[in-house]
Amino acid sequence: MNVIRKILNDLKPTFSEGGKFPWLHSTFDAFETFFFVPNTVTKKGTHIKDCNDIKRVMIIMVIALLPALLFGMWNIGYQRVGGADYSIWANWWHGFLQTLPVILTSYIVGLGIEFASAQIKHEEVNEGFLVSGLLIPMIVPVGTPIWMVALATAFAVIFCKEVFGGSGMNIFNPALTARMFIFFSYTASISGEAVWYSDHKLNAHTGATPLTQLSDTGMTDVSMLDAFIGNIPGCIGETSTLCILLGAIILLWTGVASWRIMASVFAGGLFMGLLFNVFAPANPETATQIYMTLPAWQHLLLGGFAFGAVFMATDPVTAAQTNTGKWIVGFLIGLLAVLIRVVNPGYPEGMMLAIFFMNGCAPLVDHFVVEANIKRRKKRLVTVK
Repeated sequence: MNVIRKILNDLKPTFSEGGKFPWLHSTFDAFETFFFVPNTVTKKGTHIKDCNDIKRVMIIMVIALLPALLFGMWNIGYQRVGGADYSIWANWWHGFLQTLPVILTSYIVGLGIEFASAQIKHEEVNEGFLVSGLLIPMIVPVGTPIWMVALATAFAVIFCKEVFGGSGMNIFNPALTARMFIFFSYTASISGEAVWYSDHKLNAHTGATPLTQLSDTGMTDVSMLDAFIGNIPGCIGETSTLCILLGAIILLWTGVASWRIMASVFAGGLFMGLLFNVFAPANPETATQIYMTLPAWQHLLLGGFAFGAVFMATDPVTAAQTNTGKWIVGFLIGLLAVLIRVVNPGYPEGMMLAIFFMNGCAPLVDHFVVEANIKRRKKRLVTVK
């Protein structure tokens, strides 16, 4: 590290004011702070001294995502060859080669826009896209065209982050915005059967995800054990509930994510699922009725429910900020996700729409929570007097 520090010190005057490339100062600063903690301190205003900065939080998020990502790479190979024909390493290597271009595209396009924006505004490059750049590839099918991922990433960074002022100012989750852009603009490329396979060859599987099978045929040949482990068709990082829960343990142990949001999302989904079970018809005929009969706990294992609860709903920027607000928003996310799945089977992945909707409602929920707290304090003050 001393060698890297010396190289950066030698290059720093070139990118500082009066140097040869002062207009690239933000870019140089981004690379310097990637390797070393910045030596700047706050000059004014209220601040809290803490060992955790944005960089550390983002790195922990990336580490928490790794179990689901690595398993997702293996699962791509597993779905490609039908499971037992290839070794674990061969399956994983195939998935890695299919996933790498998607990840590189996301980071190159997203960081390129972030760096350009920081240069134009003469600001520091924020580390926020370090996580978003990995989330975007993990929530799209492996068959999504690269140009589509690039376009969706650019749209999310520009219209979801930069127009609001950059990282920390966005209302909606950038990764979800990218997925929604693809979903509503190029629906055929993110739904159906072939998109879940890297070479569009459905050798040993029906091809559809469990939720799609339920919607189309009223039944699924996927066991809940497979759904928990993750060896089923689906988005790159969303299939393995087990690996997602490992990531959740890392986030909760380090204090990066809110346990209130995670718990309330699962509680909301379970509540809505049980409610539908109560009113489910004895002989279901339509897709909605079929979904109503699905055991409530199975909703938590299928689709992107677990991934959304752990990694998307807990986004510290777009989630509720008050503790009570976290309970309310999380519960409504889980409730709405199952509600959308059941009432409108055309959108079997209701978690995406539920989180996006509650991102917009979170500030309003926090407002009413704070106002209610103020009213209670005023009543106590009157009582004391």
